[in-house]
Amino acid sequence: MKKEKLQQHLSTLKGSEGSYPFGPEALVFKVIHKMFALVSQKEAPPRVTLKCPPADAEVLVGQYESVIPGYYMNKRHWITIALTGELPDEVLIDLANGSYELVVGKLSKADKERLQRQTR
Repeated sequence: MKKEKLQQHLSTLKGSEGSYPFGPEALVFKVIHKMFALVSQKEAPPRVTLKCPPADAEVLVGQYESVIPGYYMNKRHWITIALTGELPDEVLIDLANGSYELVVGKLSKADKERLQRQTR
């Protein structure tokens, strides 16, 4: 999957906001101020870092060369995926959606209600 297509998908998730808090090298996607994805901007191949259940992360790291424990992140709860095309697009989209849902699931009740009221 191309980086631009992935970024487009991440930006369509309800309440998703992209920003560059670490500089122009990394586009960070957050929901209610909580990060759920980080997309490298100047690497070849580009990489995306996503939140992932530890058991799933272990399987993915063992199954795909393009998947490693989260780069500069908690290696138990995050994975980094090189966008080389090895990982099928459907799997990448599922992982991105799963990362978003993990973060939304940990939001406070008030933040979840605030997210539900948002139109996008």
